[in-house]
Amino acid sequence: MSSVPEMRATGRFSDELRHCQVTLDPMGFALSSLIIKTGHTSVLCSVSMREGVPSWLEGSGKGWLSAEYRLLPASTPTRQNRELMKLSGRTQEIQRLIGRSLRAVLNMEVLGEKTFLIDCDVIQADAGTRTASITGSWIALKLACLRLLKKGILINDPIAGQVAAVSVGLKDGTCLLDLDYNEDSSADVDMNVVMDADGRLLELQGTAEGKPFSRAELNNLLDIAEPGIKQLLAVQLSVL
Repeated sequence: MSSVPEMRATGRFSDELRHCQVTLDPMGFALSSLIIKTGHTSVLCSVSMREGVPSWLEGSGKGWLSAEYRLLPASTPTRQNRELMKLSGRTQEIQRLIGRSLRAVLNMEVLGEKTFLIDCDVIQADAGTRTASITGSWIALKLACLRLLKKGILINDPIAGQVAAVSVGLKDGTCLLDLDYNEDSSADVDMNVVMDADGRLLELQGTAEGKPFSRAELNNLLDIAEPGIKQLLAVQLSVL
């Protein structure tokens, strides 16, 4: 497998991220909010906080974080029905992923018995919505904590680290970073990678869509994901 970056049909190199843009505070009543755009994918991330924790954490002195994720009805070419009483398996999987990724870098003892609520609403979907949600939600969460510290509601910053995520894929023997929908839908391997600022893996979600892939190919996918995530980590800090 060649290590030399190849040009894609979109004009990006195989190891090149889509353009990432963040707009802060589109929602006036949220503790913090933003719109993160990665290429044509756009996600609204917002943070709220409430006193108290789930019943199984009461009295522990520890806080909690939960996440919700939805595709807005016109976020895809064919209108999505709103998920109200029953969530699809995909939606449940993604919001659990977002929650796990953020809890991994949140010090629950420092937070105390408070709960952060993260909402990720996809405005437009062109693949990579779950990874954009994680990357954007960390910025929103950090901004929320800074504001709570300034108001004296928090005494210490509960965020213990930084986290970002990106998709990678394997198509016709070439590793691709940050897939759009056309690439994602035709890839032989599709993988989502979540890392912290130290390069440690928080989560891997990889599927052989076309044919099984080797350990060497897995390593190549991770090798292309890590520099991409480092760029996203830098974007996060530049926004803050």
